[in-house]
Amino acid sequence: MIRTKICGITRIDDAVAAAQAGVNALGLVFVKKSPRVVESDQARAIARALPPFITRVGLFMNSGAAEVERVLENVPIDVLQFHGSESSEFCAQFDRPWIKALALSSSDSDTFKCYAGADAILLDTHAGRQMGGSGEVFDWSAIPDLPRPLILAGGLSPENVAEACRIARPQAVDVSSGVESNPGIKSDSLMKAFINAVNEVNING
Repeated sequence: MIRTKICGITRIDDAVAAAQAGVNALGLVFVKKSPRVVESDQARAIARALPPFITRVGLFMNSGAAEVERVLENVPIDVLQFHGSESSEFCAQFDRPWIKALALSSSDSDTFKCYAGADAILLDTHAGRQMGGSGEVFDWSAIPDLPRPLILAGGLSPENVAEACRIARPQAVDVSSGVESNPGIKSDSLMKAFINAVNEVNING
C-alpha cells in the first residue's frame, strides 16, 4: 500500500481538503527561506484542525537543536523530516520518528547506510542543498536498494505519479508544487487527483 504525503501546507483550508481527499500525512515547513514556511502559531492551528490519524510532519533544514525543540514544544508534530546535512545522530535526538531526505544524484550506498537508523529515506531532486518543491524529476529506475523504506519525491504530479509508483515501487510518495496553484497554496482538485492516482495503483497495480 503506497501512502501519500502533501507537503508545504500553509492554510487550514488546504489541510482539511487534503484530509477529506484521503491523504495520509501533511508536511509543515519550518525553513525560513522556503516560500512555504509556517510560523509556530500558524502550524499549530493547522495541526489542530486535522482529523485523527493524519500524520503531521515537521520539515527542517540545518536547524539547530534548540530551534527544533522550540517547534516541538509548540506544535503537535508526529514525525521529523530533515533536508540538510544533518547527521544521523542529530536527527535521532528528538524522541520522534524521523525521515532523512537525500538527493539520488549526490548520494551513494555509504551515504544511505549512514542513515540506516531513519524510519524512512526520502529521495528528492535537490535534498541536502535546497528545499524540495522545484518540480524537477529524476530517473525513477535508477534508485538503488535502500536500508530503509523509500519515500519518493521530486517533480511528482497527478499526471506522473502513477508511472513513478509503478517504476520505483516506493512505500510512500510526497508532493508539494505538483498540487499547487501558487507556492504554498494548494489546489483541492489537484490534491484529489494526485491521491486518486496513487489509490488506483494501490488497487490495480
